[in-house]
Amino acid sequence: MTKYNTWNQTETQKIVSMSELPNPKPRVVICVGDIHGFVTKLKNLWSNLERSIDRSEFETATVIFLGDYCDRGPDTRHVIDFLVALPSRYPRQKHVFLSGNHDLAFAAFLHLLPPPPDGSPFSDGWKEYAASEEREGWFNGEGFENMYLQGRRWSGKIKDKINTVKKTEYQGSIYDAGPTFESYGVPHGSAGSPLLFFALPTTNIYL
Repeated sequence: MTKYNTWNQTETQKIVSMSELPNPKPRVVICVGDIHGFVTKLKNLWSNLERSIDRSEFETATVIFLGDYCDRGPDTRHVIDFLVALPSRYPRQKHVFLSGNHDLAFAAFLHLLPPPPDGSPFSDGWKEYAASEEREGWFNGEGFENMYLQGRRWSGKIKDKINTVKKTEYQGSIYDAGPTFESYGVPHGSAGSPLLFFALPTTNIYL
């Protein structure tokens, strides 16, 4: 009986001690969106965050990238290289990479999307937007027959020169994907997805 009381008292003391411990400080959460191929701006932003946030908090932060890493800016390749390197450079951080519509379209062009769950071909999805095919100049090179709609739109060559909504000039396609092709040193759309696929470092594909 005495032994039981001693054990019980010790365990009670442990429980009281644990209850007095301060709650762990929550991680800092950083959200970054719409990088769009501008690696200099990305690096400047990262440096500003590193200077502005307490060192220990920055090194253990959760960093959520909200997608749209490619297109528009000239350095998509370097943007993705920078992002891929983060886990090894900051091993205590948690990195979350979400896909934006530009990234989805890029992946579609590379045939990296899973097939439709109902077993239908990707071409069934073209029908709803077929009226826009000529104006947007959808990609019709090697591999287009089994390509998701947005992949064809992303890698196409739009006939309009000006985006009337944004008042900017299109850069190759309706997604402004021309600079992405250029950053990997391949012609915009004309070479087909295999050439761009092999131009990508392997680690980029699994981002």
